[in-house]
Amino acid sequence: MATGADVGVHGADGSGRTITTRIPARLDRLPWSRWHWTIVVGLGTVWILDGLEVTVVGNIASRLSEPGSGLDISSSQVTGLAAALYVAGACVGALFWGRLTDRHGRKKLFMITLVVYLAATALTSLSFAPWWFFTFRFLTGFGIGGEYAAINSAIDELIPASYRGRVDLAINGSFWVGAVGGSLLSIVALNTDFLAKDVGWRLTFALGVVLGLVILLVRRNVPESPRWLLIHGREQEAEEIVSSIERRVEAEKGEPLPEPVKELVIHQRSGVTFGEIARTVFHDYRRRAVLGFSLFIGQAFLYNAITFGFGTILTTFFDVPTGDTGYYFVVIAVGNFLGPLLLGKLFDTVGRRVMISSTYLLSGLLLFGTAWLFDRGVLTAGTLTACWCAVLFFASAGASSAYLTVSEIFPMETRAMSIAFFYALGTAAGGISGPLLFADLTGTGKVSDTVLAFEIGAGLMCAAGLVAAFCAVNAERRSLEDIATPLTAAPAGGAKGLSAPQ
Repeated sequence: MATGADVGVHGADGSGRTITTRIPARLDRLPWSRWHWTIVVGLGTVWILDGLEVTVVGNIASRLSEPGSGLDISSSQVTGLAAALYVAGACVGALFWGRLTDRHGRKKLFMITLVVYLAATALTSLSFAPWWFFTFRFLTGFGIGGEYAAINSAIDELIPASYRGRVDLAINGSFWVGAVGGSLLSIVALNTDFLAKDVGWRLTFALGVVLGLVILLVRRNVPESPRWLLIHGREQEAEEIVSSIERRVEAEKGEPLPEPVKELVIHQRSGVTFGEIARTVFHDYRRRAVLGFSLFIGQAFLYNAITFGFGTILTTFFDVPTGDTGYYFVVIAVGNFLGPLLLGKLFDTVGRRVMISSTYLLSGLLLFGTAWLFDRGVLTAGTLTACWCAVLFFASAGASSAYLTVSEIFPMETRAMSIAFFYALGTAAGGISGPLLFADLTGTGKVSDTVLAFEIGAGLMCAAGLVAAFCAVNAERRSLEDIATPLTAAPAGGAKGLSAPQ
């Protein structure tokens, strides 16, 4: 097993030292172990909270608009304005926290952003006026936006290359476990035989806070990313973390680990300027930037626009009682979770290009078919839900792969900011305008308007799939440093096996 001698210092100048290390290779050659499950639980479970949040708000929209709810607010304001503010907060938060994540580390930020998220959610449960509800929906999104940048960065930098795709997809797909919980919870919360109209919806938010506190305790055991430590002059800490992981894995497996092969030569720096990040992403990696933007636009509109309003569609067009919409949402939430879970391994074996393009195209084509059936009036609440379940089985895997893609195809020093930027830009385009537009379209009660919204979402997913077919990067089973050369890679010697920008 590699020891402390693995990191070699070649010298220093005014801006930092040049070191040779095999730490990235040591992390990538690890077999799957109990330690990796700790990372999955500590970092991945926050998406369950996000799913709980989004689903609860969509399902309680009708209840909040009823007299006696404690809020003078309309259903369209909840699924439209409040949803858009939540997404807007996530966009702003992603950019704000993303930059800090690249500068100050993954761990510090994924602890802070979770605290922000929990505080805002708790205050949402105390809403007494629309302005208060809107304010803290924005701030809840502000916290979750930072989670997207910090968590995806840490996951990709800690998970071995052979498992990165399936793990990343499964973790992002766990959003839908929370959606199932939110749907079932809303059924109880909306039942006035158990809880008063002005109490049930508040308790759903309070439960999210309790679950978040448990996650916060687990997350304390997740280490800082050794890759981040390396480039910021803290290689000794990185060495201690990796050596500790290796000892645990060897003890679990009962055999020594194979020797790592690749070395990385980097010139340590205290930070990277915003100008360097922008030039790297939009000049050196233009094709990849187009890919990231396309994937996020497609999935953001489909999910933030249509799933926010699914309960409204059921009540408007199929006369489903408000208290029963949660049952239908459970079905599509299960389909959403099974997609990344069952298809995730194929992203590591069949490959990124084939799987990303096919999941986007299939979900878009199935949604076009759903729109056609809906327009002909042949669907019931049950068959519409079944159609959506099929659409979202593939769309969920595709949407999760968008986060995987932008977190692995850009240099390490820009990773969190890249995730934040593409999430914010794509989500602002599809996730803010989407809920506002879709709330208006479904609010008219006209079938043709809802069909139009379906067709827009389907068209954007198909367009993103075509972009992926031409621009997706074959990143499966490859080291992050092979996929995108670190900006800190020393010009002399460099990193063995690194590829040029695409």
